[in-house]
Amino acid sequence: QVQLVESGGGLVQAGGSLRLSCAASGSIFSINTMGWFRQIAGKQRELVAVIPRSGSPNYRDSVKGRFTISRDNALNKVYLQMNSLKPEDTAVYYCYLNSQGLVYWGKGTLVTVSS
Repeated sequence: QVQLVESGGGLVQAGGSLRLSCAASGSIFSINTMGWFRQIAGKQRELVAVIPRSGSPNYRDSVKGRFTISRDNALNKVYLQMNSLKPEDTAVYYCYLNSQGLVYWGKGTLVTVSS
């Protein structure tokens, strides 16, 4: 069993910043990719940013230049620094982990950006 626990969501004004954290625990053998997805009300879950164990991260176009993903392989943690937040970034953000082809999700943390 693998557990992902997110933290750092909340309410922020447009233009503000938030930092999301996700800690992975449990029977983790080899983590390939970690990252963040989000789900806006009434829409499908979408990729925000993912980062491989080694290599360059990948971002959705709308967050490039504003969001930065990073990870700590020793601690099995992934972070998402979100700057210049916009109301359209309002969503539930889910932590994602891929370990040897198995995908795990956190329960999500709500980010609300007010205009």
